[in-house]
Amino acid sequence: MDIMRITFDAHEIIVPILPGDVSEKIWSALQNGTYEAKEAFWVKRAVRPGDRILELGTGLGIIASVMAATDDVRILAFDANPEVVALARRVIDTNGFDNVTISHGLLMAGKPREVPFYLRKDFWMSSTFADQGPYEHVITIRSVEIDEIIAAAGITILVMDIEGGEYELLRGAQLPGVERVFLELHDHLYGLDGVMQIIAAMAANGFAFDPRGSSGACALFTRDLTPRAFDDAFALASV
Repeated sequence: MDIMRITFDAHEIIVPILPGDVSEKIWSALQNGTYEAKEAFWVKRAVRPGDRILELGTGLGIIASVMAATDDVRILAFDANPEVVALARRVIDTNGFDNVTISHGLLMAGKPREVPFYLRKDFWMSSTFADQGPYEHVITIRSVEIDEIIAAAGITILVMDIEGGEYELLRGAQLPGVERVFLELHDHLYGLDGVMQIIAAMAANGFAFDPRGSSGACALFTRDLTPRAFDDAFALASV
């Protein structure tokens, strides 16, 4: 079988994943080019040269690979699913990125604690929510305090897709030194009231919602409140 390759904005990523490594649904998304395609488009525009990136919910490492191609960035990537971490490391190693570190872990706001994590057939549905749907098994993970990691690594941008975990995290973390936060919202898990609470918590923490870096559930928040001029390209964008 030929090794799969995915191209985002002319940047090719080698994906050494086999059908048996993932569910049929995820394999299909990889084959037809829809896997993380929208997220890849927008995250590439959120990351800047020299960024120190913290990624939560790295999955197969596809988004980490997209970000790793930016000049002078370094990435700390975490996933709570140990099997997925092994696949992500395979993707990163195959593509030769030496600026990405993949680790197994669950970063949260507040003191470390034991947290149940529900593993599902479609790994992108795995989460700390028991009622999200049927799960294959549950593991217990001791959380790590996110603000300590951010401060120690000098993180400038937080990128995450953590299946609803953002609701608790963003309402409790201070995110010291972080300039931008790019995430996928999961309103099916906490409703529009939860989205409203996230936006309010971000505003209280000095972040503004950035419509020019957001699309649908992909949302960018920034602490840069510099006045902006009208942008024809943004006004006419359809992505």
